[in-house]
Amino acid sequence: MYDVVLLTLGAERTAPGAGCGGGACCGGGNGTAEDRGERCETPRVPVLACSDALTARGARVETVTARSDAQIDEVLARLDGPPRPDGLTWPDSDAKTRLVVAVAGDAQLRAVLRRLVRRYAPPPSRRPADLAGNRTVPDLPPVGVLPLDPAGSTTHRDLAAQLGLPRDPAAVAAAVLDGVPRRLDLLRNDGGSVTLDGALLGAAAEDGRPLHWRGRVEVDDAVLSNGDDPLLACAVGNAGGYARLDDVTLLATPDPTDGMVDVAVAVPVVTRSRLGRRRVRLEVRRARGRAVSVLPRDDAALPYLDDGVEGQLTRKRSWWTEPGAWAVWSA
Repeated sequence: MYDVVLLTLGAERTAPGAGCGGGACCGGGNGTAEDRGERCETPRVPVLACSDALTARGARVETVTARSDAQIDEVLARLDGPPRPDGLTWPDSDAKTRLVVAVAGDAQLRAVLRRLVRRYAPPPSRRPADLAGNRTVPDLPPVGVLPLDPAGSTTHRDLAAQLGLPRDPAAVAAAVLDGVPRRLDLLRNDGGSVTLDGALLGAAAEDGRPLHWRGRVEVDDAVLSNGDDPLLACAVGNAGGYARLDDVTLLATPDPTDGMVDVAVAVPVVTRSRLGRRRVRLEVRRARGRAVSVLPRDDAALPYLDDGVEGQLTRKRSWWTEPGAWAVWSA
């Protein structure tokens, strides 16, 4: 039978931008910071239920709350394979330890995958012969995903919902013990992080109105914007979480298993009617490829969301796809 580590991310993670994920993680946004911290230290009901379901099936379960990247790394080390002649740290392809990550949102799942990539990606100077030519990381160990919020609790469809993964703790336990790995594409970027779902780049005024910005957007050899056009948004998609902007479809058919990254920019275009009336329509330009780069042209930092994590872009950022690099346990 398997050893199963049920990993929860604590409220006081030390990595920049890697907090607990907000009210959903801490059981709600009300109360003092100390109260919310105490709730984060107590395992949520879905975690306890999943642990009970795994134990009832004979699994040896350990529940771990990681409050730093170093503590996440201590858990991931249990997935290491035997020593290699080249000295690289490599995942065990026949591991008897399985990992379940309890997540309040995609940002927490991304935090764990980012550490997996950092652990197992070999440096370019030590690239092994058994690594696929279209990849910079080996096949990462499958991860069980335990959503901490029930379906329909928010209007945003998280990655688990998009992939049709179970949300019931008992069903998650069954998928981890009896299911099969479902391999998915991963986006890496030159900022040292990863993207599982997608990113949305753009600025908004205080009243929510989108603001124009300028930037050069390239997908492989295709140029969606040369930096002269005013843009309202740019979507970079592995899956479909950022496929729409209000009532506008940005990404047509993003698929996290096709080995491609889907990209779109929304460009306001001014036209005039026969009577000379000024009209603004939104032109969506799309492309698909292996890599995308975005270079802001304005002096101000460009806000973005990447798997739900807020950031600001001040220089060129590139994403590239790693086909089938990570996996989830699926029924």
